Amino acid sequence: MMYAVMRKEVEALVVLRKNWANILTALVVILCLGLTAMIMKAWFDGKFNSVETLQTYILGFGLLAPLILTVIQAMQVVVPVLPGFLGCAVGAVLFGCSGGFWCNYIGISLGSIIAFFLARRFGKTLVRSLFAEDKYDKFSGWAANSKSYTALLFAGMVLPLFPDDFFCYFTGLTEMRSRRFIWIILLGKPWCILAYSIAFSMIR
Repeated sequence: MMYAVMRKEVEALVVLRKNWANILTALVVILCLGLTAMIMKAWFDGKFNSVETLQTYILGFGLLAPLILTVIQAMQVVVPVLPGFLGCAVGAVLFGCSGGFWCNYIGISLGSIIAFFLARRFGKTLVRSLFAEDKYDKFSGWAANSKSYTALLFAGMVLPLFPDDFFCYFTGLTEMRSRRFIWIILLGKPWCILAYSIAFSMIR
């Protein structure tokens, strides 16, 4: 009798935990959609046309400016049409070398990880819908012919002007473990971002 009662209590707790997890997931999705809509509207309104226009837009959020820059840098990986280079420049100009670095590093790393898991969840259909067919065929073929894709990916994260957004999505289609990908991002991303932050903070 006692065992049956305990079992029902455990089952009730499991159901409650799942319900809270579903609610939390829904709230996160709604928040992400809202932020995406806000940033895309700013992009269509010309706020991303130059360092000056993006700087003015971000400053308009006052104390939340660093958070907004971090979100923008995450979204520019998830939504490949947004320019990420401007964010690196604006971060250094507004918040200095250190502040700009952390906003950009956290944002870009988070966006890269989100892109990876989106591709893993929704597959090749999503990735093909985000990138031109010729670009997909070119880079996926290049990656497939690489003898060491892990080394290629890490080098790409370190080097500037590498098509990071595509390879974050594309890696989600491979058999690479998520833990390895996250470590590649965390260890490979900071160097190029740091170089940008130092350079732009010197000319602000």
